[in-house]
Amino acid sequence: MLEYRCHQAGIVFEAVSESDTIQTCSCCGRIPASSLKDRAGLRIREWVCSECATAHDRDINVAKNILAAGHRRLAEGIAFSSGR
Repeated sequence: MLEYRCHQAGIVFEAVSESDTIQTCSCCGRIPASSLKDRAGLRIREWVCSECATAHDRDINVAKNILAAGHRRLAEGIAFSSGR
């Protein structure tokens, strides 16, 4: 539905993988293998990256990773079609 509405309005829509945003450290960009299982559950709200020792709130980390994905996409350039 959201993708359809964006297409109608001439806005670029791109889905971001949920698993990558949850497991990736927004500071160092790594997915620490030592703690993947620990962070996968919804009850885990805070975690510390075993690679760079940064403490994260899960939701804020996800938001930062989605924002970074959008910035990367903009830097690469977006092919635009109005759909009209």
